[in-house]
Amino acid sequence: MPHQARRSRNYSREQGLLSVKQGCCVGECGACTVLVDGTAIDSCLYLAAWAEGKEIRTLEGEAKGGKLSHVQQAYAKSGAVQCGFCTPGLIMATTAMLAKPREKPLTIMEIRRGLAGNLCRCTGYQMIVNTVLDCEKTK
Repeated sequence: MPHQARRSRNYSREQGLLSVKQGCCVGECGACTVLVDGTAIDSCLYLAAWAEGKEIRTLEGEAKGGKLSHVQQAYAKSGAVQCGFCTPGLIMATTAMLAKPREKPLTIMEIRRGLAGNLCRCTGYQMIVNTVLDCEKTK
């Protein structure tokens, strides 16, 4: 286990997991979003020591057998992102949202709330919201 005070984002990057971006370092941009036991978290605020015994998923783990996940495919197809810096965090937040059991489809407000911790400076968010809606319809 890495040093107790090391942030999981730093540890991930040291392990070659480059999708975990360094953005704001204060939990506001979502560029470092990973899933901890299925919940989207800002890894810049999460101590690596807290990860012991938990399932940590980064974007690198979403593709299986060389095939992109359903969410990755939807983002690639939609053109919802431009520069790509925020894309890993958005994909992980979307993956967490879609994995939650629900009786009704996600509403636009629920999607916006679910993505509120992920900033994108290149696009308006509507194409991203539309991508999440499309993911849900086709999953």
